[in-house]
Amino acid sequence: MPAVDKLLLEEALQDSPQARSLLSVFEEDAGTLTDYTNQLLQAMQRVYGAQNEMCLATQQLSRQLLAYEKQNFALGKGDEEVISTLHYFSKVVDELNGLHTELAKQLADTMVLPVIQFREKDLTEVSTLKDLFGLASNEHDLSMAKYSRLPKKKENEKVKTEIVKEVAAARRKQHLSSLQYYCALNALQYRKRAAMMEPLIGFAHGQINFFKRGAEMFSKSMDGFLSSVKDMVQSIQVELEAEADKMRVSQQELLSVSESVYTPDIDVATAQINRNLIQKTGYLNLRNKTGLVTTTWERLYFFTQGGNLMCQPRGAVAGGLIQDLDNCSVMAVDCEDRRYCFQISTPSGKPGIILQAESRKEYEEWICAVNNISRQIYLTDNPEAVAIKLNQTALQAVTPITSFGKKQESSCSSQNIKNSDIEDDKIVPKATASIPETEELIAPGTPIQFDIVLPATEFLDQNRGGRRTNPFGETEDGSFPEAEDSLLQQMFIVRFLGSMAVKTDSTAEVIYEAMRQVLAARAIHNIFRMTESHLMVTSQTLRLIDPQTQVSRACFELTSVTQFAAHQENKRLVGFVIRVPESTGEESLSTYIFESNSEGEKICYAINLGKEIIEVQKDPEALARLMLSVPLTNDGKHSDLNLEHRQSRAECTLGCPGTETWEGDNKKWVRACLHSTNAILGALW
Repeated sequence: MPAVDKLLLEEALQDSPQARSLLSVFEEDAGTLTDYTNQLLQAMQRVYGAQNEMCLATQQLSRQLLAYEKQNFALGKGDEEVISTLHYFSKVVDELNGLHTELAKQLADTMVLPVIQFREKDLTEVSTLKDLFGLASNEHDLSMAKYSRLPKKKENEKVKTEIVKEVAAARRKQHLSSLQYYCALNALQYRKRAAMMEPLIGFAHGQINFFKRGAEMFSKSMDGFLSSVKDMVQSIQVELEAEADKMRVSQQELLSVSESVYTPDIDVATAQINRNLIQKTGYLNLRNKTGLVTTTWERLYFFTQGGNLMCQPRGAVAGGLIQDLDNCSVMAVDCEDRRYCFQISTPSGKPGIILQAESRKEYEEWICAVNNISRQIYLTDNPEAVAIKLNQTALQAVTPITSFGKKQESSCSSQNIKNSDIEDDKIVPKATASIPETEELIAPGTPIQFDIVLPATEFLDQNRGGRRTNPFGETEDGSFPEAEDSLLQQMFIVRFLGSMAVKTDSTAEVIYEAMRQVLAARAIHNIFRMTESHLMVTSQTLRLIDPQTQVSRACFELTSVTQFAAHQENKRLVGFVIRVPESTGEESLSTYIFESNSEGEKICYAINLGKEIIEVQKDPEALARLMLSVPLTNDGKHSDLNLEHRQSRAECTLGCPGTETWEGDNKKWVRACLHSTNAILGALW
């Protein structure tokens, strides 16, 4: 090892400027060494702190690996192998934590502690001796100043002796402190070299011991395990790459679609509309009232579930019920100058929610889907086939068939007035001998009327008088005078589909053909708007009443109804033929087609009962027998017309006081009914 610089102890007594200059060099070196030692100690303490943090980190890592099993992952299928692997790694990390803890102790003892001892012992000693040397030098300078001021003439031997002794003591003290200081500085040149090497030796030995023990502990037991884990990770990577390739291909295919996928309503003319849907999902705008005249529109995700319309806002876990679609009605509406709006009304006729679709295709498919669901065809064994069959009229418009009835396996529940009879409290029609051709029933090109417009004269006649009509639908008992004396009063909620002129009323096939042509025309021309009315069936008239204003939209004498029928497959379709005399002396025939909230057979039953009452009303005994033949409930209502379905609002009662005297005794009821009938007929005559 090369020699080190030294301070000459012989020059300590003289304390020459050269010695002082050399001493300042050693002092500067000692100061630099002190600063470096402090920085080195900070670095080594950081290493020790990092090792302690490594101990805490590995301990936390081990606990976190075990916590994977306790996590409630929503998609945790197939994690058993991962859990077992993490358990093994947790055990390995625990063993590593023990090694890191031991290494931290070694670093504290062999690396950090020697540096601290060097700083506190050697460097502090040099600093202390430097201070003592400075004090001794100052005392020597003061004593020499006193000695130098001794006078020449008047010398005091006693004072001189004291000052001389003081100078000698100060010089001896300075000499001693300088010798100690010089020795400490010379020794520091050797100690600093050892102090720099010793901590690094301890650090190296600690790391070597750590790695040796780690290799002995894990080299044999970990090789097979790490190999299996590596194979598992590689297999996962292979699967990931294959799946990524598939997703890239799918992404390219999905992005290669035409612009119509992104642009709403771009293909209005060529849109392929599915009218046979029994399920539908998608985003719609829902109209909400926020005040008397203010509204807001909210874009929500809607879907159908069975007979329910559900809505699920973004972020919601599940959808909520918006409206029950069974026996409801759907129609297009004009709302706030927005396109593609439609309204879903309740079975009672009350306006429901108003929705807006984003395109013509979505608009029509939603209306068709809600209309199909409202017919409850989703409860059948094969709802798709039933939906296709019910909407087959649109296809029939393109490929005409002989008549609507040929598509049915059996004829509908229609009534020819002269051939009707009652079996098991229901009307069973008699089969016709032959089915006429379409041209024999309806003339080709016959126009179809899709709405009932009340003539101005009829409106004035109904509202002429001292009282005005209540616009909220509340009418007094005198609104329809003919209903007071009627033995039959039956109210149905219907929606007008269309009417057209026909050539004959000799068969119910004309009604089926009219149904086919009206529905086909609506499907072809995308007409979904329907006028809702209350159909009142009495023993005298058929009256269509506006549910809001109670104004009569149309009134037909029951005697002018020559044919009526209900569709057998679509239970809610019903129609009738009206014979009306014209000014030329001839008679015109028109067919009216409706969709009812209840079964069409009930309307046919009520019409048939009314016509039978007309036929026998001149014979009180026959009228009583007819009324007695109609099955009644305990409260005097017709059981066949009573509510068998929860959506039907039909209620038929006998308009005579005799019904209130029913006490289970048939004879009493017959006598009361005969008495009331005679009184009514006497008044009529």
